[in-house]
Amino acid sequence: MNKLLAAGLLALAPALASAQAEGGWRYRASIYGYFPSFSGHSNVPADGGGTSIDIDSGKVVDSIDGFFMGAFEAHNGRWGLFTDYMYLSLGGNRQNSRDFSINGGLDASTSADLGFDLTGTIWTLAGEYRLPAAAPLTADVLAGARMFRLKRSVRWNIAGSIGTLDPLRRSGSFESSDTLWDAVVGVKGRYAFGSARQWVVPFYLDAGTGDSRLTWQASTGIGYAFSWGEVSLLWRYLSYEMKSGNALQELKLNGPMVGATFTF
Repeated sequence: MNKLLAAGLLALAPALASAQAEGGWRYRASIYGYFPSFSGHSNVPADGGGTSIDIDSGKVVDSIDGFFMGAFEAHNGRWGLFTDYMYLSLGGNRQNSRDFSINGGLDASTSADLGFDLTGTIWTLAGEYRLPAAAPLTADVLAGARMFRLKRSVRWNIAGSIGTLDPLRRSGSFESSDTLWDAVVGVKGRYAFGSARQWVVPFYLDAGTGDSRLTWQASTGIGYAFSWGEVSLLWRYLSYEMKSGNALQELKLNGPMVGATFTF
């Protein structure tokens, strides 16, 4: 983790050292509403004998309990800073569900009442360099780090055959908390069009690895510019694929995003 933090700080160093660049600092602050669907798998160590319960948590979750999402960037000449922050709380319950397995198998008579809750904070911090481009297009390459802090709670009450699972664990719960750091690289920007170039197509793509096996995200959509900034309607996809042994095996958020960006 310390190496990833160092990599992120090194990525920011050129931007911090260029405050004297021509043109002065320019800032953009954004706030968004995000309405994603959720998919994921959780591997729960159900007893001390090595028996695990694999739950398709994406089919158990039925609501987003709360979220906040915002972004901020600063540019001085070609160098800049970028940060993106998202808080998300989601959960749900499913009765008589078969969206799970016990040590990879499931008897035809088996079902369960399942519950799943996840609270996560996803924070990206990166340095940017603006590429030379024709006037309608603005593009920045970025390098930095992404943190994912999550707290997860799983509950189960199994009816029917439980295979190798200890009978005492027919009902149970499991909680875990992790903080993951990954180094990321990517590209972001916008393309303006129309007679006054008030219509814009924002885009963002990054990928990285570290504590997770692979994390990546992408977003694009359409926006309209005003003198104070712009409003936009985007589609965002965020994916985490965890290393073996992690209780949360995968996490995918996929859905629309509406927001406003203020420039100053």
